[in-house]
Order: sequence, then structure tokens, then C-alpha cells
Amino acid sequence: MTGDSIRIAAGAILSIAIALVAHRSRTLSRSGAFAAIVIATACTAAGWSWAWLLISFFVSATLLSRAGESAKRNLASDIVEKGGNRDMWQVLANGGVFAALAVVSLVSHSTFAQTAAAGALAASTADTWSTEIGTLSRSVPRSIVTMKRVPHGTSGGVTVEGLIASVAGGGFIALIAMMLGWPLVTACTAIVGGVGGSIIDSILGATVQEKRWCEQCGRGTERAVHTCGTRTVTAGGIRRVDNDVVNFLSSIGGALLGSLCLL
Repeated sequence: MTGDSIRIAAGAILSIAIALVAHRSRTLSRSGAFAAIVIATACTAAGWSWAWLLISFFVSATLLSRAGESAKRNLASDIVEKGGNRDMWQVLANGGVFAALAVVSLVSHSTFAQTAAAGALAASTADTWSTEIGTLSRSVPRSIVTMKRVPHGTSGGVTVEGLIASVAGGGFIALIAMMLGWPLVTACTAIVGGVGGSIIDSILGATVQEKRWCEQCGRGTERAVHTCGTRTVTAGGIRRVDNDVVNFLSSIGGALLGSLCLL
């Protein structure tokens, strides 16, 4: 076996092991675990540094999602569509663009693939950190578009703590990338793409993401079936544009914004 083949095989084994642990701990659903294995294996094929960047995002996101879990559930469970048990679509939305660029780097070996990838992953990290930390904020979130107060967990709602967390998330990916020997420009990419991608996520969440309404409770939500058991109705946004679609688009936005650092 060649060195690349050994690395890919080792990466697949490591991916399976991590996915199984995550599935047992209810961090990933069965479909989420499968998607994670595919994405992580593709990243390992591009090089160990790609795999470690992805693992850094996953571990940080998992730890933050566990922090104050019960408080978050009480604050936002009747609004947020999905919980911490991430499914295939959530995994693809957050890591799919990064994995696709990892495959591109196998063919092109260009700096562009790395910088765009750093921006994409930083956007997912910044948004995740912002959401997990912002949800626990004592201040009431405000819509990034109208600046009106919105309930905790509402897509497009921002807090000062959440904005600071988004910058920290982008900086975290920048730091890990530099430690792994990626070009210095990827640090700029990660910060620009991370913060920019997180802002794009909030704007899309406040404008085009599908909004639903529970007539029984008289409350807005993202759930097709509210926690009270009532089927909700569409109340705004674009049908089928859910949080996963928004996350995927913000990841692309992070990649595009980050790549501007090369100009």
C-alpha cells in the first residue's frame, strides 16, 4: 500500500471510531454518523491537517452544545427544529463544503482550496459557537434585520455575547490552521470567512428561512409539529428553506468571503 492509501485507511478507521462514540453519546444520529464518516474520510484523503481541522470543529461544537444543555432546552426547545443529536443534513450543512474543497485540493493542490476551505469551516464554527453561547445570554436577542426583540433560539436573533463568540470561533479555526502549518493567509481567511459567514447565516435566518406558527400556542417556531403536538403552519420565509439550508449557504458564503483574502 502507498502512503496515501495507508492514510486514507487509517482515516476511515478513525472516522468510524469517532462516529460510533458520537452516536452512542447521542451527539450524532445514525444518518449523521454515516455522513460524518464519509466527510472525515474525504478530508483525511486530502491530508491529516484537513482531518484535524474538521475534528477540532466537531469537538468544540460538541462541548459547547453540552454546556448548559438543560437551560438551552428550556429556553429554545419549542422554537428550534432539531436538538443536539445531529442528523445527516446537519452534518452535511456544516462540513460538506469543507469536505468538497478537500477533494478539490487533491486535484489542484492550490492555495485557493485551502483558503476557501478555512473560510467555510470557520463560518460553520463561528455560527455554532455564536448559537450555543448566545442562547445562554442573559440579554434578550434582537433580530439582526429589524433590531426588534425576539425569543431565544429564533433564527436571525443576535446578542453581544453571540457576536463575540462568532469572532472567537473564526479565530479558533485560524489558530488551529496555523498550528497545522497551513499558509498564513488562511488565518485571515478564517476570521473574515468565519465572522462574515456567521452574519450571512443570521441575515438569511431572519429573512428567507421558513418561519412557522403554532395556532394552538400562538407562538412562532421552526418546528413542523410544535412541542404541544399541534401541526404548525407556514408564517413567513421560503418553504423548505430550513436551518440546514441556511447553514450550508453561510458555509459557502464563508468560503467566498475568505477567498477574497487572496486578492
